[in-house]
Amino acid sequence: MDDSSGGAVIALIVLALIVIFALTTIAKAIRIVPQATAVIVERLGRYSRTLEAGLNFLVPFVDRPRAIVDLREQVVSFPPQPVITSDNLVVSIDTVIYYQPTDPKAATYEIANYIQGIEQLTVTTLRNVIGSLDLEQTLTSRDQINGQLRGVLDEATGRWGIRVNRVELKAIDPPASVQDSMEKQMRAERDRRAAILNAEGVKQSQILTAEGDKQSAILRAEGQAQAAILKAQGESRAILQVFDAIHRGNPDPKLLAYQYLQTLPQIANSASSKLWIVPTELTQALNSISGALGGRVGSDGPSGVIGDSGLDDSIETPTLEDPSVALSRAQAEAEGAVKDAESARPDEPK
Repeated sequence: MDDSSGGAVIALIVLALIVIFALTTIAKAIRIVPQATAVIVERLGRYSRTLEAGLNFLVPFVDRPRAIVDLREQVVSFPPQPVITSDNLVVSIDTVIYYQPTDPKAATYEIANYIQGIEQLTVTTLRNVIGSLDLEQTLTSRDQINGQLRGVLDEATGRWGIRVNRVELKAIDPPASVQDSMEKQMRAERDRRAAILNAEGVKQSQILTAEGDKQSAILRAEGQAQAAILKAQGESRAILQVFDAIHRGNPDPKLLAYQYLQTLPQIANSASSKLWIVPTELTQALNSISGALGGRVGSDGPSGVIGDSGLDDSIETPTLEDPSVALSRAQAEAEGAVKDAESARPDEPK
């Protein structure tokens, strides 16, 4: 009884081991590879084949997966690297590499760690490229540096089964002292540009102001000229009208003498006149006026009486004189009176 039960247990154990072995064999014989992934398979320690995406079968205990290679494009960022420029300045440069495995077998067997290889190759190439450029060229020639790095890396990593798609300089950091000097230089440049723009604005403002003053002065002068012309034309017309009126009125010497008496106060009111001299022609002018009024004042009273006709018959009708002759005579008398007044004025110290 005991022997039969012990044999059954042993049989169950053996059966379980057989099932486990069978499941393990099936698991090793079947391999499902994801998309964009390649599996390197070795058979008895040697490269056998590369499994593509999908369901694949292996020989259990003979075939062994060596490496799983991701075929997608990958990005790796390297830490900042100190690089010396041609003008002996140390700059810190961060780089970013975009790469993609194209040959899983070469990426597995040609280099032990292609990420480390790409990093070291990037550092050495970057130092060679930056060493031939000064600081200003380094800061302004990123595209040129990226192109040179990509060319060198793509050529070197081609035999590793890696294609470098793109190389970017993420940051270029010069020393702190150089950054401070650059900031001061940029600040001075901005201040200079601001001063130039301010001066240009002031210049334009002064030019516009001068142009405005010029136009204003021109318009003001044109207005004054037009006003003077209009005033002269008005005075000319007034003189012509007065002259025509005088000719139409046919004035006699008595009227001219009366006008002469009205002009004497204006001559005496002159600021340069120190004395008021009554010329001798004043008596003749008064006689002419009194004769025109119709009588003379004597010791016996009025010499004429106004009758029904309005004038004394004893007054003779005055003979009319030519206006031009009368005007010339009046001007001559006025000039004589002025000369008499100047000769009678005492000499003043000069």
